[in-house]
Amino acid sequence: MEKVTYSNIHKEGNQIKETTNWIHIHNAEMLLQYDSNYIQFKAMPTIMEFELVEEYLKEFHQRTGQKHLKFIFPENQKFTKELLDHIVRNLHYDVGLTELYAIDPSEFPALSHIEEILIKEVTEDNFEDYLQLEYNQDLEYGIDFAKGKTEIYRKNFKNPQFLQVIAYYKGKAAGALEVIIADKTVEIDGIFVIEAYQRKGIAARMQKMVMDLFPNKTIILLADGEDTPKEMYKMQNYQKQGFQYEALKENFHA
Repeated sequence: MEKVTYSNIHKEGNQIKETTNWIHIHNAEMLLQYDSNYIQFKAMPTIMEFELVEEYLKEFHQRTGQKHLKFIFPENQKFTKELLDHIVRNLHYDVGLTELYAIDPSEFPALSHIEEILIKEVTEDNFEDYLQLEYNQDLEYGIDFAKGKTEIYRKNFKNPQFLQVIAYYKGKAAGALEVIIADKTVEIDGIFVIEAYQRKGIAARMQKMVMDLFPNKTIILLADGEDTPKEMYKMQNYQKQGFQYEALKENFHA
């Protein structure tokens, strides 16, 4: 299995500024998407360094009409107690954790066929089903966000670096994912099954299709460190490769 790090994860947005200690990623086409508008630290900052960078991002986001502040910290590094306390207690950020997982496709468990489940690559024939499914999922973050994401899905559909997968259960659209294809890795992104069809083995069978399509690549994905799906990934023989802390503040005030 290929050794992977967070550098193998696909990032939307463009790098618009870089200093010795941090990189600014900005996506002018999707200002509402936190995951493509943030500061990435190269080294764990001191409290003073964090506050200086925070002030820079505040001013930038005020100019662009953005209402969030997001910071990503160096891979596999833990906060000092002082920095964590300051960010959470004094500055009122929500701090979270992502974990990077990888698997050789041959290690993914064998699955029996289930008649009611149909997994398909997204084509012109089922693209509208896919768009509607994703739109309904993205509505949780508001209509503007969902509309913006629809345009991203349309663009990705035409991009050979992307492959979109849709799942049907008894003929009803039930789940989806995207994969991002690189030289040695394939990243599973945005996997979900709508609530009515969960716990039926649909997510596992969408992943199995990816394993079958790319048997010679390392399959990677990010999991929320607080979320239950990561336990499923471990049971499916994914191996944890690393972790990364994030800090997010929504609707900040100047």
